Amino acid sequence: MLTLAILLQAGIAWMGAGFGAGLAAIGAGIGIGQIGGKAVEGIARQPEAVGDIRSNMIVAAALVEGVAFFAIVISLLIIVL
Repeated sequence: MLTLAILLQAGIAWMGAGFGAGLAAIGAGIGIGQIGGKAVEGIARQPEAVGDIRSNMIVAAALVEGVAFFAIVISLLIIVL
C-alpha cells in the first residue's frame, strides 16, 4: 500500500512538472508575440524611432524568455526532487 502511494505521488509530480513547463512555454510565446506585434505597430507609426523600439523590444523579449526558462527549470527540479 505504501508503494502505491509513493508511485501515485511521483506520477502527480511528473504531471505537474509537465503542466508547469507547458504553461511556461505557452506564456512565453504569447508574451513575445505581444511584444513583437506592438513593436511593429510602433515602428509603423514612427519609422524614425526604429532603433530605440528594436532595442527595447529585444530587452523585453529577453526578460520574458528568462522568466520562462526559470519556470521550466523549476518544473524540472520538481521531477528530480
